[in-house]
Amino acid sequence: MTAETASPTNKKKWLLLALFFGTITLAVLVSLGTWQVKRLIWKEELLATIEARTADEPIALADLLKRFESGDDIEYVPVKTQGYFDHDNEQHFFATFDGLSGYYIYTPLNLEKDRYVFVNRGFVPYALKDAKARPETLVSFAQDVTGLARKAPEKKAGWVVPENDIEKNVFHWKDMDAMIARTGKPADQFLPFFIDQNRNSNRSLLPFGGVTMINLPNNHLQYAITWFGLALTLLGVLGYYLIRYRRGS
Repeated sequence: MTAETASPTNKKKWLLLALFFGTITLAVLVSLGTWQVKRLIWKEELLATIEARTADEPIALADLLKRFESGDDIEYVPVKTQGYFDHDNEQHFFATFDGLSGYYIYTPLNLEKDRYVFVNRGFVPYALKDAKARPETLVSFAQDVTGLARKAPEKKAGWVVPENDIEKNVFHWKDMDAMIARTGKPADQFLPFFIDQNRNSNRSLLPFGGVTMINLPNNHLQYAITWFGLALTLLGVLGYYLIRYRRGS
């Protein structure tokens, strides 16, 4: 028996069921759309903050550390420092850059008094993971490093992110504790954040710096329109059947 041939009592039951489940679905769709609007506002504020911060003049590493220790947000704050790269303990983060697969090279920068900070020097192609294959990158003299401060994540972003292969020195998420452990140095000798080094003035030199993603994807408006559009469509369908029922058709 279909809704078309059902008795008035059964038709009413069909309608009530449709309205019940339709209302629940409508509430879910509206909630998803509202959540996307909130995410849109958050993302726009974040992008504005990043744009403002990256336009600032770099501050000294000591000042950045004070900000961090006071609880201030140091993400994307421009910073400058100087030291010697410890190439024997570079770590490799699997990444893509300009359509190529390869690695970001995270190298401890020896500051002073046995203090280190991990610097993301930039990208090298997949075939050049082994430092011996790119001897020109193993500079031995003191380096002036300018870049953006980046927080170390507490955990990987989600289950879709592969586990790090510590033995092969291949990282899929920036586990600072594991990177430090691979160096064999005491953890308290490392500053608790990374520095993403800026692009070298000679853009042909490896590693290719300046790999920080600044223009973060912002598709929340499209998602919000989609959810609200589906909600309006569902509302129209429910309204149509309610009108038909009242007309007795």
